[in-house]
Amino acid sequence: MDSTRNIDPQAENKMIDDAFQEVIDGYLRSNHRKKVEIIYRAYQFAKEAHKGVRRRSGEPYILHPIAVAKIASQEIGLGSTSICASLLHDVVEDTDYTVEDIERHFGPKIAQLVEGLTKISGGIFGDRASAQAENFRKLLLTMSEDIRVVLIKMADRLHNMRTLGSMAPNKQYKIAGETLYIYAPLAHRLGLFEIKTELEDLSFKYEHPAAYRRISEQIQQSEARRSAVYSDFSLPIKQKLDELGLKYEAKARLKSVYSIWKKMETKHVPFEEVYDLYAMRIVFECDDPAKEKTLCWNIYSAITDLYRLHPDRTRDWISAPKANGYQALHLTVMGPDGNWIEVQIRSRRMDEIAEKGFAAHWRYKIGEGDEESELNAWLRTIKDILDNPEPSAIDFLDTLKLNLFASEIVVFTPKGELLTLPSGVTVLDVAFALHTELGLHCIAGKVNHKLVPLSHRLSSGDQVEVLDSKSQVPQPEWENFVVTAKAKTRLKAGLRKMRQPLINKGKEILAAWLAEKGLPDTNAVITKLQGTFHVGNRDDLCYQLGAEEIVLGDFLVGTLRKAVAAENEHRSSGLLSRVLSLGRFVTGRQNQSQPAKTAVQKPKINPKEVYVLRTDPETGKPNYRIDNCCNPLPGDDVMGYIDDDGGLTVHALTCPRAQVLKAGYGPRIVATRWDTVGVRFPARVHIEGVDRFGILQELILLISSYMGIDIRKLNIESRDEVFECEFWVRVADASIVDNLVDKISSVKGVTNAARIK
Repeated sequence: MDSTRNIDPQAENKMIDDAFQEVIDGYLRSNHRKKVEIIYRAYQFAKEAHKGVRRRSGEPYILHPIAVAKIASQEIGLGSTSICASLLHDVVEDTDYTVEDIERHFGPKIAQLVEGLTKISGGIFGDRASAQAENFRKLLLTMSEDIRVVLIKMADRLHNMRTLGSMAPNKQYKIAGETLYIYAPLAHRLGLFEIKTELEDLSFKYEHPAAYRRISEQIQQSEARRSAVYSDFSLPIKQKLDELGLKYEAKARLKSVYSIWKKMETKHVPFEEVYDLYAMRIVFECDDPAKEKTLCWNIYSAITDLYRLHPDRTRDWISAPKANGYQALHLTVMGPDGNWIEVQIRSRRMDEIAEKGFAAHWRYKIGEGDEESELNAWLRTIKDILDNPEPSAIDFLDTLKLNLFASEIVVFTPKGELLTLPSGVTVLDVAFALHTELGLHCIAGKVNHKLVPLSHRLSSGDQVEVLDSKSQVPQPEWENFVVTAKAKTRLKAGLRKMRQPLINKGKEILAAWLAEKGLPDTNAVITKLQGTFHVGNRDDLCYQLGAEEIVLGDFLVGTLRKAVAAENEHRSSGLLSRVLSLGRFVTGRQNQSQPAKTAVQKPKINPKEVYVLRTDPETGKPNYRIDNCCNPLPGDDVMGYIDDDGGLTVHALTCPRAQVLKAGYGPRIVATRWDTVGVRFPARVHIEGVDRFGILQELILLISSYMGIDIRKLNIESRDEVFECEFWVRVADASIVDNLVDKISSVKGVTNAARIK
């Protein structure tokens, strides 16, 4: 790891200069204006500023900003201003130089980018949930000031992921989880497809190393067979395209390791049954953008003359580009081996935009074109979340995640205006997308000229008209069916605004009543009132008081006085124990003959060390809790999370809750190792198949007698000659369940068997 520490200083200096020269060589090959002198100055400035500093891996720190500059230039396609900002991005954060120093040496534009990067340094998230959400708001706000800040931040994160191996396991989980939860969706939304794919694969590699190795090996082993199938499929297409006189490049595009694994997990299929392992991509040359659409459809026509088309899987993103600027024509046809194969058709311009996102637009457009307008529209949506932030950081992240990762549909207004929205949207979402006031006062919609309720879910291509009324006010139940981040935040703001007068009235009623009864306004009193009236927080309590839905009466006084007394007693005992402990400390050895009883405290968990999950052989109590949201087994990839009470809860790394915790509570994440010999855990298996006489008896015999597994519960349902079965067993580890599933899959009539996680 630290081999670079022993390199001769002269050789090390040459290594640094060679790395920087690669940045310059790539920049000179680009079609950006050649402003080499300022890049050299930025390099020398950064090199001097970081002199003598090393990364955790042992290499000189300056190699990191050089690598970030190389990614920003050669993989994202940014120019000299961004290269300089990349080289300088850690100078203000890590050295004594200020933003003013950067501005004096390199001008206001580079200084502005460095300042934006400094604001969001150290990853998106800090130690506390509120700080995490706040830091992420800063990241998003910088996007609207200059999108290059976030593009350089992407390059920074990508290099950190490429060098993650030198970090401690709990840091790897935190950074990989944060990357998969926020940065990969953000890269996807910005059109940085290559970077999004690599971020996902690297996160997967560190979270599930065994699965990553296994799938990588399976890809390698199946390469010869895949190449043969692709060759048979592509040869007739290439001959047709040659006849059309097109200049093009055709290649097989392999699914990423993470995408393959995700499909295996969600569809419960083995690697061999992931048939869409690759897609064919055709990239053609065309100097005239006006002819691109015609050429795409000519190629489409040539392919469908050769192969049978899947009617439901044609995607025209040329006429209606995605919100991130992506344009292409996708079709799916039946290959010679009987499996469906996707073909992606793009011009060279579309291909560059697909791989490098909005940075590539700057190569083709001067000023603001349609795609940049799309980006600004998306950024405005993001700002809607910022203007009305959720009180909970996790809710805020979830709302944002929804907006980042949503697949899209296109709908039309009666005037023909095109709206790109997340799939699953309702009429109410469209109302808020058009205008906040329209959303707050809408009563129904017309979809394709037919009257529908606000909760009606839309499909791509629908024409939507929103009907409103001045007498309409927002309803709390609307929160159950809005989808977009803008609609959620604006609706909540509208409901809050509507409730506020009643909340204020309720606060006055509560304060006057407490004063009249001589009761203090403390946590104990308010908590007891919330419990009595079954409300979640103080605002809800005051709202119901103001709306006269509840009334404070004398029957509450006795209970509340007991709560106050208990709270005072608790405080007194706490103070007394502190005084006594101080007295014991002062008197020292004098009281050794009568040692004081001390409360048993949980041992403090060190997140920097690997925590061993074990069960006490005498008491049978584990030193951890398993969360019922995912029910992991020994052998699963898991992580620990330190709870508020200092205990450790175990989650599977694939658990949605774990993804939020990794992204939001990094310092509480702990790497773990199973040591649970002799302990049994619950597991659940789902089976589907064709019903036949005796199949249930055969399955039970296989599980309980042949394999000696303890069945705890079984549900089976048969209809129309097919059956579904779910059973719960107790096992020592995940490998036993995997073996069980393999054995069940071989039973005649069983079509699918999988462990439900």
